[in-house]
Formats: sequence, structure tokens, C-alpha cells
Amino acid sequence: MQVLSEKCKSCGLCIAVCPRKVLAVGDKANSKGYYTIVVTDEESCVGCALCGLVCPDVALEVYKES
Repeated sequence: MQVLSEKCKSCGLCIAVCPRKVLAVGDKANSKGYYTIVVTDEESCVGCALCGLVCPDVALEVYKES
């Protein structure tokens, strides 16, 4: 998964729907001043794409590397 930090407004919707709880608010701000979402445990992500579906800013690219 990749977070497109310049699009992220840190609304937290993706964090709320993640079944594996692998997303969190990071400590780096983007150019607009929002602390963007980060993936805390890439290995535990199953690529379900729920986070991408609820993101109002299309700031998440979900894929699972094989």
C-alpha cells in the first residue's frame, strides 16, 4: 500500500475501517500541514482495500505484492 501524502487530510476514516489496524496518523506533515497516514505494519496488511474505498481524497493506493 502507498499513501499519497500530498492528498491526505488525515481524516482517519481509513484507520477506522482497517480490519488489521495497520494504519496510524504519522508524525510528518504534508505541505498543507496535515499529519498524514502511515502504514505501521506492511506485513499484516492483507490488501482488502477498505481503506481506499472510504478515502474521500483518493490518497491511498492499495496493492499487495506477491
